[in-house]
Amino acid sequence: MHIMIVIHSLGGGGAERVAVDLAAAWLKLGYQVSVVTQSDSSTDVYTVPAGVTRYELRTAEETGGGWKGAWANWRRVNKLRRLFKRVRPDCVIGMMSTSSILAIMAARNLPIRVIATEHTHPPSQKLSDFWLKMRRWAYPRATAVVALTTDTGVWIQEHLPGSRVVVIPNAVRWPVPDTEPTLMPPPRNGRFRLLAVGRLHPVKGFDVLIEAFRLLARYFPLWDLVIVGDGPERQALQQQIDAANLQDRIQLVGRVGTISAWYEQSDLYVLSSRTEGLSNTLLEAMASGLAPVAFDCETGPREIIRPDLDGVLVLPVAEPEALAAHLSDLMAHPLKRVALSRRAVDVRDRFSAARVLAMWEQLLHKAEPASPKNKQAAP
Repeated sequence: MHIMIVIHSLGGGGAERVAVDLAAAWLKLGYQVSVVTQSDSSTDVYTVPAGVTRYELRTAEETGGGWKGAWANWRRVNKLRRLFKRVRPDCVIGMMSTSSILAIMAARNLPIRVIATEHTHPPSQKLSDFWLKMRRWAYPRATAVVALTTDTGVWIQEHLPGSRVVVIPNAVRWPVPDTEPTLMPPPRNGRFRLLAVGRLHPVKGFDVLIEAFRLLARYFPLWDLVIVGDGPERQALQQQIDAANLQDRIQLVGRVGTISAWYEQSDLYVLSSRTEGLSNTLLEAMASGLAPVAFDCETGPREIIRPDLDGVLVLPVAEPEALAAHLSDLMAHPLKRVALSRRAVDVRDRFSAARVLAMWEQLLHKAEPASPKNKQAAP
């Protein structure tokens, strides 16, 4: 079977990393695998595994809406359709909303199964009216729509009727691999480290986290906050840190490839997201033995964390005082942190690659591939 993954780019991001991981896993299982991106390889953060064919459509330019946007999307669909007809994959996986929609449009009337995937909770996405309308048209025409969480699956069934929804979570990367850039954590010298990881974007709630830590800082003078990641909010977050006079206690370290060392040399993990799909960093932190504190946003953390068994869920979402209260409880009680961390590592089995791949295998083989005699190029 030839599995083709269609995605906008392989720049930094959870879905992009999942795409590369799935490609590598399916290649090891003996499938023919290819990856199609709109962008070229100059934007890559993740490396396509050796043995996986890479196709670059070079259609990633920003075009805006109106006729210019319509023309750009027509070009994308047309180039993708020509590729489908030339390469003839058996199954196409669209990664995220727009790539899924484009793949479904391009494969229309071709003997190709298309599986759409949603990596965020749809109500939290900012899609134009055009893409919202096209998603309502496209998803019921997909072979299946994969959601990362049960709540997202329910939303799709209720708002995109006719969609055949399958819930398949992301697998935890374990052991967590190291990549570039290499940046090791500094020695703690008897201090404690609260760790957060993610793109510096408003949805990740790092502004709320910084405010929560400001409320705690004087009560826990031996604790520091480290935020790993980069993004458009870095300057604003640094200004917030400076305004609170916490430059010596809160560090924005940027993107690091040696994230495993930061997990291992921290004492507590915090996920301050306002919305989430299924957090890869939360899974990695727990697999590394960190007790987590996370906002109980509409989807995501509640399907990973088992409250009071392996972590803490916080309500209301985006409230600094609530987050500070739960963080202070674990910061003040090391034995409680240890008890939670001992069960946190269960995610290595609960979200293992073997278990998640078995779910994908069941979906891939649910419908037989098109027979060779029917694999004629459509007009």
